Amino acid sequence: MTTLTRTALVVVAVLVLLLALLWVCQRRLIYLPDRTAPPPAAVVIPGARDVSFTTADGLRLRAWYVPGTRDVTVLIAGGNAGNRRDRAPLVRALSEHGLGVFLMDYRGYGGNPGAPTEEGLYRDALAARDLVASSRVIYFGESLGAGVVTRLALERPPDGLVLRSPFTDLAAAGQANYPFLPVRPLLRDRFPVAENLAKIRAPVVVVYGARDTIVPPRLSRAVAEAAGGPATTVAVAGADHNDLALLTGPDLLAAVVALADRISH
Repeated sequence: MTTLTRTALVVVAVLVLLLALLWVCQRRLIYLPDRTAPPPAAVVIPGARDVSFTTADGLRLRAWYVPGTRDVTVLIAGGNAGNRRDRAPLVRALSEHGLGVFLMDYRGYGGNPGAPTEEGLYRDALAARDLVASSRVIYFGESLGAGVVTRLALERPPDGLVLRSPFTDLAAAGQANYPFLPVRPLLRDRFPVAENLAKIRAPVVVVYGARDTIVPPRLSRAVAEAAGGPATTVAVAGADHNDLALLTGPDLLAAVVALADRISH
């Protein structure tokens, strides 16, 4: 065996090992939960309540609920990182506009049992939806959460959707961040946002940061273009993926409130 052949075999072996590790460990790269249990809801958000619900596969999950003065409730499905305490400022801001807010935490997040997967997050959202009693409901999906709520909308149609920094599918976002890896064939979890949204007739608002370095703005615009119902886009100038402007900024809040006004009438 020549030196060149041995070198080639070593390179191939290393690549195979790397791909195998990515296959096995990929969910640790996708899901970045803060597993710490937040304090009681009322300590963080005035008027908030601690609630719990049980998923179809038997997990007891915890969430926060804030009643509103309007008959519109916003069901929030967060992104891939943190837990519900990180999104408390958004809940407070929406509540100040009279909206009811249900903020769920997925399995494995915020003191909840279990480990996150695409199918698991969908089951979590489906169980959470059963607790929302308002006659009008808006699904709010943040980044990865857009994949959760668009799938939920196929089975339990909302009155409207707000998709914050959505990608067309997870592979597209992954390829943008790791262009040197064969992301699409490796991924187990897919989150086909654009494909699902094309089947949904409810009005949708897509809000994204014009300088997003994690989910390229072109992917969010493509999501809006795929919508099966009326779609509005809101580009937040200068905002990156995790900026406060995309949590409690005026453009984001105005978009949610305007959609609530629209479905109320």
